[in-house]
Amino acid sequence: RRRIAPHSRTTPTHQRRTTPFCSPAPATTRFICNLRSSADTRCALTWIRGRFIMSTTLHWKDTNVEVHKVVVGPYDNNVFVIRCTATGEAVLIDAANEHEQLLELCRALGVRRVLETHGHWDHIQAVPAMREAGYEVAVTALDAPRLKDVGYDVFIDDAEVIEVGKLRLHAIHNPGHTEGSISFAVANTPLLFTGDTLFPGGPGNASLEGGDFDTIIHSIDTKLFTFPADTIVLPGHGLDTTIGNERPHLQEWVDRKW
Repeated sequence: RRRIAPHSRTTPTHQRRTTPFCSPAPATTRFICNLRSSADTRCALTWIRGRFIMSTTLHWKDTNVEVHKVVVGPYDNNVFVIRCTATGEAVLIDAANEHEQLLELCRALGVRRVLETHGHWDHIQAVPAMREAGYEVAVTALDAPRLKDVGYDVFIDDAEVIEVGKLRLHAIHNPGHTEGSISFAVANTPLLFTGDTLFPGGPGNASLEGGDFDTIIHSIDTKLFTFPADTIVLPGHGLDTTIGNERPHLQEWVDRKW
C-alpha cells in the first residue's frame, strides 16, 4: 500500500509546450518514436540543423523487461526507465536533469511514475517538471525533506513491492550515502538499481550530509552482497558492474575507508 506524502502541491513553475510532429521543427526539438533499428532498440530522433539524428536508449532487455538509459546533467547522472514489455507500463528512476528529454522518454515508453533513489540535488532537478506533467514522484520518508523545494507525492517503504505492469520491483533501504537511500531489485531478473550506494570499485560517497561510511558498508554487505554473483548493478552514475565483481573487494574498501 502506498503512503501518501503529507504535503500540498506547489504552484507549477514549468509550462509544458508541445510541437506537433507535422509542424516545422525548431532547431532544438526532439521526438521520441517507435521506430526500431536493426537491433530492435527504441530510438530518439533529434532535429538538428535541418536533419534528424537517431540515438538509441535501450540498455538491457529480455522477454519481459526493457531497461532504457540516458545520461543527463553536469554530473552525468544515469536515468533509467524500467518497462514491462507485456503491458507497456514503465517507471523512471531518478528524475535528475534535462526534463524535456525525460518527458519525451516518459511519453514514448509508457512511464506512470518516478522513483527517487535518494534526495541529493543532482538526482532531483527534473522533479518539478515531471510532477507538473502529471507523473507521481515517490521517495523515502527519510530523504523527503531534501525534496521540499521541488515536491513529492508518495513515500517508498523498505521492502515495498512496486508493481510495474507484470513486473515487481523490490525496494531495499540502503542508508549510508543518505539516511533514506534506496535500491530496487527487479524480480526474476538479474537487475539491481543501486542509486549512489554501490558503484564499480566501491561504495558511494559517505562524506556528504546524511552519509556515514560504516553505515554504507554495512548496508552494502548485508543487503546487496547477498544477491547472486551475476546480479547486474546499475548505479546512479557511471558504468554497470556485477555483485561478483565487487563483493571480493569489500575489505579493501573498509581498510582504505572510502
